[in-house]
Amino acid sequence: MADDTTPVQALKDGIRRFANVRGWEPYHTPKNLVMALASEVGELCDVFRWLTADESVAAANDPALREAVADELADVANIVFLLSDHTGIDLGDAIAAKMRKNEIKYPPPAGAEIGT
Repeated sequence: MADDTTPVQALKDGIRRFANVRGWEPYHTPKNLVMALASEVGELCDVFRWLTADESVAAANDPALREAVADELADVANIVFLLSDHTGIDLGDAIAAKMRKNEIKYPPPAGAEIGT
């Protein structure tokens, strides 16, 4: 399921099915999902906790660290998808709207090329 060929909706459907089969639906309130998200972000932080800046950049080249980062990143994404689903917020729309706001809030420096 590569990023360039996988629709967000397919990922959301998959994680929803996974949770439903296990009977986790009653526990997936927005509050609980946000708490779980914070926990998973903490686990992702733990992978990088004592690495230097250079070591963190190189982490993706170390098979064990790469797998740990991928696992935790997937956990974070899964919970983001569930939270999106349970709040009825379309992630594509939300990201596009936020990018428009960010373009106003953080204009490029004078002379910077746009679109690269």
